[in-house]
Parts: sequence; structure tokens; C-alpha cells
Amino acid sequence: MPASASTILVVEDDAIVRMLIVDVLQELEFCVLEADGSDAALQLLEDGQQPIDLLMTDVGLPGMNGQELAQRARQHRPQLPVLFASGYADAMEVPSGMAVIGKPFSIDQLRDKVRSILG
Repeated sequence: MPASASTILVVEDDAIVRMLIVDVLQELEFCVLEADGSDAALQLLEDGQQPIDLLMTDVGLPGMNGQELAQRARQHRPQLPVLFASGYADAMEVPSGMAVIGKPFSIDQLRDKVRSILG
């Protein structure tokens, strides 16, 4: 893995979906952190020593949803880009610095979206 690899935090409560996303991102040579929900994600986000270049979160999480998680994440990391994954992407309005990808998405769509966000 390149030393310059961007770190992506993937938050998805469905273990199979999370595994697939993580596998794809790792194949694209990103460093990937995983969380199965908002609480686990916030622990990583609140750790100032842990580099995170992109938060990719499902919108429909149990408890705190993905949009609430993104707001909390921005309290700790104001410049953090956020990518929401949603089955209702067309209906979602996202704040500046945030993007949305519609579920289901292809490997190519995920790659292109992540690269467009991370530059």
C-alpha cells in the first residue's frame, strides 16, 4: 500500500455490504477503516491521531443516522469530506463538501466518486 494512500472510514451496519465496499476500496489502494455504526465511527473520528481523509457512511444507520454522524464528524474535523451512500440519493440534499452515491452502485461508480472527492 502506498505511503500516501488516503484513509477512508466506511460506516455501514450491513456486514456484507461493508465488506464489499472495504474490499473494493482496498483494491484501489486506499487505507480503509471500518465501523458498523455511528458509535464506533465517532470513536475513530474523535481520535486526533487517526488520519481520516474521507467519511463514507450509509444514511440509514440504526440510532444516529448518517447525516447526524456527518454533522458530529465535522465538529471534530471541520474539513472532512463526506460521501453518503443511500438508496434514496436522488431525494437527498447534501451540504457543501459532502456528496452522495446511490445504492446500489457499481465498483466503477464508487471508484470514480471517491477519486473525484479526494482529487
